[in-house]
Amino acid sequence: MSRAELPSRRALLAAAVVAAVAGSAGPASAGTATGGATDTPDAGRAAARAVDNRAWTSYADWRGGTADGARAVAGARPGLVIARAAGTTDYTDPHTGRTAAWEYATWTSPVHRLGVPATEAIASWNARTPEGTWLQVELRGTYSDGTDTPWYVMGRWAAGDQDIRRTSVDDQSDGRSSVWTDTLAVDDAASGLRIVSYRLRLTLYRRPGTDLTPTVWRVGAMGSDVPDRFTVPASTPRLARELIVPRYSQEIHKGQYPEYDNGGEAWCSPTSSQMIIEYWGGRLTEEQLSWVDPSYADPQVCHAARYTYDYQYAGCGNWPFNAAYAATFTGLQGVVTRLGSLTDLETLIAAGIPVITSQSFREEELTGAGYGTSGHLMTVIGFTADGDVIANDPASDDNEAVRRVYKRREWENIWLRTKRYNASGKVVSGTGGVCYLYFPARPTPSRRKALAAVGVR
Repeated sequence: MSRAELPSRRALLAAAVVAAVAGSAGPASAGTATGGATDTPDAGRAAARAVDNRAWTSYADWRGGTADGARAVAGARPGLVIARAAGTTDYTDPHTGRTAAWEYATWTSPVHRLGVPATEAIASWNARTPEGTWLQVELRGTYSDGTDTPWYVMGRWAAGDQDIRRTSVDDQSDGRSSVWTDTLAVDDAASGLRIVSYRLRLTLYRRPGTDLTPTVWRVGAMGSDVPDRFTVPASTPRLARELIVPRYSQEIHKGQYPEYDNGGEAWCSPTSSQMIIEYWGGRLTEEQLSWVDPSYADPQVCHAARYTYDYQYAGCGNWPFNAAYAATFTGLQGVVTRLGSLTDLETLIAAGIPVITSQSFREEELTGAGYGTSGHLMTVIGFTADGDVIANDPASDDNEAVRRVYKRREWENIWLRTKRYNASGKVVSGTGGVCYLYFPARPTPSRRKALAAVGVR
């Protein structure tokens, strides 16, 4: 996102949802996340967790679904592959106009009943898609009145961009819920309607007559019902630690590759992703970077922008696409979730897991930022002795300036609120604690414990 506080595409899409919930004065419901830690007396955890995460990752998980042509594979990282073609279909890529035939196989998850009846759901996945393959992720929810949503497409994705252009799908709605780029949202949360369960469907595609296959290691969704709020309770500092994370500025890429969301000034999400990927040891080869102009510094940031770009959204900020990009690096996985407080963030930092957070604010709301934004990603890498947030903020003039310290109370509120006033005084949306978590495919016991404490397994 650029430094100017201009409406992002996501903010414009979400405007209808904000209008629907604007009349709600307080929490619509409360719930406890499946797999989450029990709440502590800390003020930041005083409210019950309003997020439910479920992911299918194990051999037993893949065997437990309903497959047509797909099969589970065991090993150190169990996955799902094409065993045989269940059929052939034509796909016309809306961004190139090309029509091609593809063999496909499908896998449908069992029904997952949400521990938190949800107003929103965001799917994420981790996969390998060799050239000649791609995949589609769909979600079908059941409402609290017993009726079902359609099968909503949550993404058509490939790691590369030669076979298809990875894309979200617009104009999906049944008049009660809608898909906004990467987020399924109930249209009128104040009505009390909620999504109480869902199934996911994977469709794996390959060129006809080949034995190529995608491999999916993880697919899941985060359902949430975050209370409608302009402010959040303050949490008590409990950790002083800083992780050593690479620093990259999006600003030094201004004007580079404008075909990817008008160039580097809008690349906060892929720049943040690349920082964390490299923190975990992910590296790109000279061959992978050979397409980048050799005069450009930090070519890996340009690469991340290209390979997270959503051709429908026309930007690099599609949340699941960033998580999926991270998981293309050996030994990494990525998920999109929501956290409940800075206490949750401290739990992760203590375990050595940095976090990419999404927030929006006016310039005067975040001391030292020097800009306002309707949507921006940055990387939290630690906390000072006073509890203030240490962030690698890609909206900085150069790499050296990326490390910032932001006041704890200001930062916590702008990240966790769901409603705010923009520079024109209009009520607009906040992200309600959305973040990306990237971590090893085989985390240590301490990291596994920290992830479980924030509801991620």
